[in-house]
Amino acid sequence: MSGKQTGIVLGSGLGLLAEAVEVEREVAFADAGLPVSTVPGHAGRFVFGKLGGAAVVLMQGRVHLYEGYSPQQVTAGVRWLAANGVSQIILTNAAGSLNPHFAPGSWMLLTDHLNLTSASPLLGPEFVDLTAAYDPRWRAGIRAVAAAQGIELHEGVYAGVRGPHYETPAEIRMLRRLGVDAVGMSTVLETIQARALGLRVAGFSCITNWAAGIAPSALDHHEVLAVSRHAAQAMVRLLLACGDWSPDAG
Repeated sequence: MSGKQTGIVLGSGLGLLAEAVEVEREVAFADAGLPVSTVPGHAGRFVFGKLGGAAVVLMQGRVHLYEGYSPQQVTAGVRWLAANGVSQIILTNAAGSLNPHFAPGSWMLLTDHLNLTSASPLLGPEFVDLTAAYDPRWRAGIRAVAAAQGIELHEGVYAGVRGPHYETPAEIRMLRRLGVDAVGMSTVLETIQARALGLRVAGFSCITNWAAGIAPSALDHHEVLAVSRHAAQAMVRLLLACGDWSPDAG
């Protein structure tokens, strides 16, 4: 991540990542004129500092369509990061697994997504190419670092849905037929906005639970938070190890 200021958006329960940052200053969402999340696990502030020697700005928390916010409000944080010097962005989320090989507690590097929110943050003739929405060179470098560190890192397709309810087993069967590996309620609109602004994007799903119908237990947001807090330790290791690496490297 060296040589650039990197934005990192923290999903549900991933606030532990902020503890690894050498904090220089903080800005509350409200002070930046941004909407504040009503969901547990989203602190609502930007944290400027250093992570493994790299300049980062953490967006600690996000807002969602299911809270009643518009697509433009949901992506306001990405625009704020870009306006404050961020040139590449790491988006993280908590997601349910549809892939039998992607167990809760592991991480998935996003290769592509399905936007099933029926929404876009873009207005007017903004025809943004999303062929390589998640930067292939950046993904290759991250995969290499994860392998060198012995960190389990899956790769797959993420489906972004509106929520706030979890999916039905029938919906999960449909998503599996569409090639989806993990499903959640964020990220896709942020990716679209980031690419429209010319930012490089890398995306990670923290696999917090099996999707509906795959495991017999009921889905619970408290379990999502608990699993993501534990799994955050692996992401801290990965990001620290990536501190000297840039997607511009050959």
